Amino acid sequence: MDYSVALLCSVLSVSRSAYYAWTTAAESRKAKRDKELKTVITAAFTQNRAVYGTRRLKKALENQGEYASRRRIGRIMQEAQLRCKTKRRFKATTNSKHNLPVAPNQLDRQFNVNKPDQAYVGDITYSHTQQG
Repeated sequence: MDYSVALLCSVLSVSRSAYYAWTTAAESRKAKRDKELKTVITAAFTQNRAVYGTRRLKKALENQGEYASRRRIGRIMQEAQLRCKTKRRFKATTNSKHNLPVAPNQLDRQFNVNKPDQAYVGDITYSHTQQG
């Protein structure tokens, strides 16, 4: 669907002269610098296996002689859809090194499906105890 410039400008409450001035306007210094930084940031990001965030990228850029704030780097990363990979830290949830007795395996996985309601199992590990 093609719409006239006059109609679109009236819908957006913009004068036609302002629209044409915007289309012919030169790129701002900030926009030019952002384009330069985008290439440098993308190169540094991929060079460091996509694990660097804004703090580490800022230091990496400063080592190359490029200076930008963390917020600016973050905004450029967001526009370029660069997200750093984070690894989840390992957290031990089971303490297997103990001398406590282990409960005997009564069923030994011998379930008879033809005789229902012969054995019931449950998990009470969520119950609060004095030991924690």
